[in-house]
Amino acid sequence: MKKALKLIGKILGVIILLLLIVAAYIQFSAIPTYEAKAPQLTVTPDSALIAEGRRLAGMVCNQCHMADNGKLEGKLMADLPKAFGKAWSGNITNDPKYGAGRYSDGELAYFLRTGVKRDGKYAPPWMPKFPHLSDQDLHSVIAYLRSDAPEVQASDKQHPAAQPSFLTKLLCRIAFKPLPYPDKPITAPPIEDKVAFGRYLVTGKVECYSCHSENFATMNMMEPEKTPGYFAGGNPIPNLEGVIINSANLTKDPETGIGSWTEEQFIQTLKFGKRPDGKPIRYPMVPFGGLSDEEVSTIWAYLRSLPAVHHQVDRKW
Repeated sequence: MKKALKLIGKILGVIILLLLIVAAYIQFSAIPTYEAKAPQLTVTPDSALIAEGRRLAGMVCNQCHMADNGKLEGKLMADLPKAFGKAWSGNITNDPKYGAGRYSDGELAYFLRTGVKRDGKYAPPWMPKFPHLSDQDLHSVIAYLRSDAPEVQASDKQHPAAQPSFLTKLLCRIAFKPLPYPDKPITAPPIEDKVAFGRYLVTGKVECYSCHSENFATMNMMEPEKTPGYFAGGNPIPNLEGVIINSANLTKDPETGIGSWTEEQFIQTLKFGKRPDGKPIRYPMVPFGGLSDEEVSTIWAYLRSLPAVHHQVDRKW
């Protein structure tokens, strides 16, 4: 019996030692790099394409990348969950050395779709990836970044290297890896198909589901609907002061979601930040004034097509 216990103890000791070695390796190593396989792509800009790219950036990119001087030169991500570490958003002005100007159109497209930068480095979970964005919308963002809009004019701003946590490094090895680059064109559904277009907006273009699900760490980026807690909220997200704000349940449950709301109340909340009870929405949720009423109506239609999920979220109101 004593020999068996000693043997078990030795085996456990070896297992613990191996786990410690693996943990130390992850802690002191960098986030993995990959081969960048940028496609041959040249975006032909026009005023409409640039305008749409600017509108999309205003809803998706500016919150993280716009500095106090009004340029998209990046900044400290004060609202990054502490569990992920510390990071600065990138300089995406058209500076040819420090900004997005050093990327070709194909390299930008590959990065935005897969998360792999031109040098092979992988962008951690705090940088969204856009595997479902239509080619047209993707090209609009690239055209905008090349434009003469004042916010993307060259800035040589440099930021410190990111300080990813052990959790981030672990997730980048077992869960978050480069997404596949599409092997066929991606087109958005017609806006007249309200449910389909609403789905495209919330999973591909504006990507609402990532915040309004269970947790960033359990996102399913290739199959959004399989994300745990899909649109049932509860994702703990810090505001700029580090206070945790749990995301809202957006399913049609009348008690814990938005099932008792009207479409007009939803439009007022999403576009102008005014809730039905008169209270303003709170950061990290911001108004999406760049969306048209018709677009918000399609989001409403899609959310109403989802099953109601009874999930009481502690909103601390």
